[in-house]
Amino acid sequence: MIFNTTYKNSETSEIINDCLGHCFSFFESLKIGGIGSKRMIVEEVSQNFNSLLNRVSDLNYGNIELRPNGILVRITKGLENYTWAIPYRKLVIYKSYGLSIHADGKFIRFKNNRTLKENKSFIKKMFRLKVESQEKFSFPAYE
Repeated sequence: MIFNTTYKNSETSEIINDCLGHCFSFFESLKIGGIGSKRMIVEEVSQNFNSLLNRVSDLNYGNIELRPNGILVRITKGLENYTWAIPYRKLVIYKSYGLSIHADGKFIRFKNNRTLKENKSFIKKMFRLKVESQEKFSFPAYE
């Protein structure tokens, strides 16, 4: 789900909180070592997201926020902010040339540069939270 979050909207906040859970508390975020990534350069997006990118030669930036049941990918277009809410059950991450995040047939790829390398510990944390979330809903194997 993609939301325009330039201005605060209680209905949008409620939908995001229902889908991904409320923000981590201050002490929880300290315990896990932070919940937000550094700003990264958006290199490529799926056709569904082309309207969210700057049309001129400006760089497009994005960052990721962790939630208990998913992530929020925030993209900035000029003065507007867009948020892509992805539950962990739909999240697929590829680390090839850059960091590529996929869900529901859409994707966003961040450029492989210094800021992506600085986010290495954050990406490991995101993988760990995804695995922990999937373990909650795993079914026992029958032999």
